[in-house]
Amino acid sequence: MDTASLKTFATAARTELIREVGARISAVLLEGSPERIERPRAVATLERAIARAGGGNTGKAQVASSAAYTWFNRIIALRFMDANGYTGIGVVSPAADQVGQPEILAAAKRGQIDTAVVRGSNSATITGLLNGTRQPRPGVVAQAEAYELLLADYCRYWHGAMPFMFEREGDYTELLIPANLLAEDSVLSQSGTVLTEDVCEDVEVIGWLYQFYISERKDEVFAGFKKNKKAGADEIPAATQLFTPHWIVRYLVENSVGRLWMLNHPDSHLVEQMDYYIAPVDDETDFLRISKPEELTVIDPACGSGHMLTYAFDLLYAIYEEEGYTPSQIPTLILKNNIYGTEIDPRAGALAAFALTMKAAAKRKLFLKNPVTPNICVLDTLTFRADELSYLVTADGDPTRRKRIGTSSPMPTPSALSSSPIPPSTFGSRTTSRRLTTRVTSCAPTHSTGRSVSSTKPLTSHAGMQWWSRTRRTWAASR
Repeated sequence: MDTASLKTFATAARTELIREVGARISAVLLEGSPERIERPRAVATLERAIARAGGGNTGKAQVASSAAYTWFNRIIALRFMDANGYTGIGVVSPAADQVGQPEILAAAKRGQIDTAVVRGSNSATITGLLNGTRQPRPGVVAQAEAYELLLADYCRYWHGAMPFMFEREGDYTELLIPANLLAEDSVLSQSGTVLTEDVCEDVEVIGWLYQFYISERKDEVFAGFKKNKKAGADEIPAATQLFTPHWIVRYLVENSVGRLWMLNHPDSHLVEQMDYYIAPVDDETDFLRISKPEELTVIDPACGSGHMLTYAFDLLYAIYEEEGYTPSQIPTLILKNNIYGTEIDPRAGALAAFALTMKAAAKRKLFLKNPVTPNICVLDTLTFRADELSYLVTADGDPTRRKRIGTSSPMPTPSALSSSPIPPSTFGSRTTSRRLTTRVTSCAPTHSTGRSVSSTKPLTSHAGMQWWSRTRRTWAASR
């Protein structure tokens, strides 16, 4: 894979998107702007986000950076899906035999608008903009505004299958779609040039793009370290991200997931596809007993964009196949039962969930018709009271044997606590070998705008997601 072109694209895209989104924020917040009249609730949400980020120019800059990141993720996700034929029509890409404007815009000019995607009055608005019977916003080209409406509707449509990547209607990021997407040198146009169909055959490209997109931010954070500046919550994700080379991923997964399966099933042919597997020299008797694939659970507690987990998906798929499961059921079984990840960066969490979804879609074309949300959980920054710490700190990791530290008040048993531990079969980057004794029933990423777990409705509704977040933080802090 030509990573040099990916780096050039991603770093330039960050600069351009932050500039364009910043300009949109200024335009939207003008007194009497069309957005204030037509979408006051979304504008109010934007203003609150700016206030939470510090207000004034500081808040605007932080929201611009976050929204730019969100739109970068969406553009590369849609381009990847276009290239693999999952969208059915080019959302950010021209038709296969064409160049230039996205296929959905070219189709709309011919009067072909998918009413299952573009609903309500938007269809008439788009038609009016394209045939000249409706005037665009001041300073905006009619064709560009029509495409903005189309793009927003397609993002809402894909929210149903991938809510971690695409927002529902009413999200303020819809107000901040970059105005220059149809320009010849725009991020959207360049995405088609760099992310060719050949490049998009491997979902690993998502991880490389994430690494390169944040590379300049990482440099900024490290420059601050040299000036004795401490890393805050916003700096930690950029400072700690490092894309793991594929051979290291294979070595780690094959000698953990693969090794455990081989210990339980010594006659398995899985070993034939594990080039980095090192067979045990001596006979082993002390290992976790696994009788069927559903019992093999993998967690990467610092999953980044999901590189470790996507290869684990491949290995697990081979295990299920060998055990005689039908190909149509395997992707869903893997995402429901086998793979978990946690992450502190919501955008990385969204990309990890997207990468796993694309893995599933590649194995079963109809997967996106009835998708399963991957078990990726974005952790919020949390603090603890003394009584909470006394409850969470337990003897030997056994939640039934609680140590009372500094308080005698009873604490209710959380509904998320399971009596049977779930020892992770493998730990990815930035991990230790210490075993967790809490059952992660399910976790889902927060939405891609970066709202925290505690303030966002879980994408898969399971009790205990917040409790798991707190427990994991306590475990990490008390290592």
